[in-house]
Amino acid sequence: MAEQRPDPDQLLARIREEEAQAKRGRLKIFFGASAGVGKTYAMLAAAHTAQSQAIKVLIGVIETHGRAETQALIEGLEVLPLKRVIDKQRTVSEFDLDAALARAPGLILIDELAHSNAVGSRHPKRWQDVEELLSAGIDVWSTMNVQHLESLNDIVGGITGIRVWETVPDHVFDTADEVVIVDLPPDDLLQRLKEGKVYLAQQAERAVQNFFRKGPDRPAGTGAAAHRRPGRQRHVAVPPKQRGETGVGHPRLATRLHRAP
Repeated sequence: MAEQRPDPDQLLARIREEEAQAKRGRLKIFFGASAGVGKTYAMLAAAHTAQSQAIKVLIGVIETHGRAETQALIEGLEVLPLKRVIDKQRTVSEFDLDAALARAPGLILIDELAHSNAVGSRHPKRWQDVEELLSAGIDVWSTMNVQHLESLNDIVGGITGIRVWETVPDHVFDTADEVVIVDLPPDDLLQRLKEGKVYLAQQAERAVQNFFRKGPDRPAGTGAAAHRRPGRQRHVAVPPKQRGETGVGHPRLATRLHRAP
């Protein structure tokens, strides 16, 4: 019986795919149980550690939402200037994808993965900008909340009574090289809300009455997200640390989910 040889075209396609994957950047997502738990803070703190290890870190876009402790962590990290674009007859600031690609940093921080870009941008969604950065071989760290994961959007909306319209496709989450789940005890998060460290006073009051209600279902979304990646998680105990003016312990990096080798 003659030996069956592999199809040359299929073999070449597989080699090219493996080469592209080897050159692809790595994606790390800081995944929050809700807004205000400290995703961006945790990402920036980790970025300082990476920079101390001689990794070239560049901030592509960070949304501080006026939080002083988050703003303070930007100090010491290089920030890529945002570009000004016209969106629906108003000028807005957006992440400059072309400038980031030209800089080719070792690691870039891209906050709020579910963000919708201004009309006329190369990609309608920020997660698509991230995909282009990864394809260019740039490592990306980003953030998102559980309610922004496409498959959990309806579930979380049913629990909280609030539906968000900006989502991230499941395949982006599922193919991330690492996911760090960031959470805070409900009482600590509610205290941060009352102190105006998550939203402005009027916004905070509406949030407490609606999205930030205490209840047994609060961790359900992050648990469901973890189960999307069976056999790929390990627990990391992180000792609590004070966060200066906040009076609240450092966000608990409760679970790290790793892509299987």
